[in-house]
Amino acid sequence: MTEKRKPQRLTPANLREAVLNYLDRFVASTKRLDQVMTRKIRASAAAHGDDPAPLLAALPPILASLAAQGVLNDRNLAEAKARAMIRRGGSRAKILHNLAGKGIDSATASAAFARMAQEFDNPELEAATAFARRRRLGPFRSDPASRSENRQKDLAAMARAGFSSGLARQVIGASSDGEVDDLIEE
Repeated sequence: MTEKRKPQRLTPANLREAVLNYLDRFVASTKRLDQVMTRKIRASAAAHGDDPAPLLAALPPILASLAAQGVLNDRNLAEAKARAMIRRGGSRAKILHNLAGKGIDSATASAAFARMAQEFDNPELEAATAFARRRRLGPFRSDPASRSENRQKDLAAMARAGFSSGLARQVIGASSDGEVDDLIEE
């Protein structure tokens, strides 16, 4: 059995480098980065018998500096995540929940979703359509004859994904995928 590797010793001198190394590998919100780096600082201090207080005190100025430089930008991160999730078929509720899990505050997440209304004609309808297309629900079923017998299952899948019943009925009830596209363009 292999031993667990000892964490790198963090010092005030190499803390900024450790933060930047993390950001090279992962996209993170300010809150999430603070959580991760605090955990790394505590693990390093415990493994090496150091006092974590100086490192914990040095972390907020580093994060503030990166935010001032634009390296950390929660608004851009929230908008990018919301845009990607709409294109993949994520409902508003799912997007807001996902952003909260990434450490984005609710005001920034709501503003990001509101910004999507400027990029998409109807973000919720487009997301519902993308979800139905991806899951082959309603008008996107390969066997059109099975649509009526699977209608309730399709509506339930849309509801579990966080879409309103009215929106789900609108998408699932469309006669063809062309009609769904027409709904979006209206």
